[in-house]
Amino acid sequence: MIRRLFRFVLKITLWFIGLSVAFVFIFKWLPVPATPLMLIRSVEQYQNNKEIIWKHKWKPISEISKNLQLAVICSEDQKFLDHQGFDIKAIEKAIENNKKGRRIKGGSTISQQTAKNVFLWPQRSWLRKGLEVYFTFLIESIWTKERIMEVYLNSVEMGSGIYGAEAASLYWFKKPASRLTKLEAAAIAAILPNPRSYKANPASDYIQGRKDWIMAQMGYFGVLDYDKRDE
Repeated sequence: MIRRLFRFVLKITLWFIGLSVAFVFIFKWLPVPATPLMLIRSVEQYQNNKEIIWKHKWKPISEISKNLQLAVICSEDQKFLDHQGFDIKAIEKAIENNKKGRRIKGGSTISQQTAKNVFLWPQRSWLRKGLEVYFTFLIESIWTKERIMEVYLNSVEMGSGIYGAEAASLYWFKKPASRLTKLEAAAIAAILPNPRSYKANPASDYIQGRKDWIMAQMGYFGVLDYDKRDE
C-alpha cells in the first residue's frame, strides 16, 4: 500500500515537473493568452452581476515604452537586473515590517510576481508561495530578464479588468504603450500595489506623491540595459 502511494505521488510529481517546464519553455517565445487572475476576476464580476471587463492586448517589449519598463522597475523591484529572482534583503525587511505593523507588506520581485501572475492564483498560502518559488526559479533559469519583463508588462493587472501595458495605456491615457511619457509611465506604475482601487488618471494626492517618487527614482537609475544583465 505504501509502495503504491509512493509510486502514485512520484508519478504526479514527475508529470507536474514535466508539464511546468514545458509551459515555461513554450512561454519563452509565445504570448501568454490569459492568466488565472484574469479568469478569476471575470468569474467574480459575473457572480456579482457586474459587467465583465477583460481588456488585454499582447505587445512585444519593443512596442512598450522604455519609460514604463523603467518605471515599474523603480516602483516594484530596483534590483531586478541584478538578482536571480529573489531579493533576500527586501524579503527580510518585509518580514520585520509585518511583525511590527498591521498591514501586510510583501517583498516580491518582478520575477516572483510574473511567476505568480502567469502560473498561479492570487490568494496567499504556503502552498502558493512554495510554487511561486519553484516557478520563479524556472523562469529565471529559462527566460532572459527582458522576456520576464515582457511577460510581466503584458500580464499584470493595471486597473479593474485592465491587464497589461497596452490595455492600461489605452484606458488611462488614450494612447498606445509605445508612446507613454515618463509622467504617464510613472502614473501607471504608481497604481500597481492596488490597481482596482487607485487611478492613474486623474491621480489622487497619494498617487501623485508616488508618481513624484518614481520619477525621482527613474532619474537616479539611469539607462535600462538588459543586455548587460543577460550576458
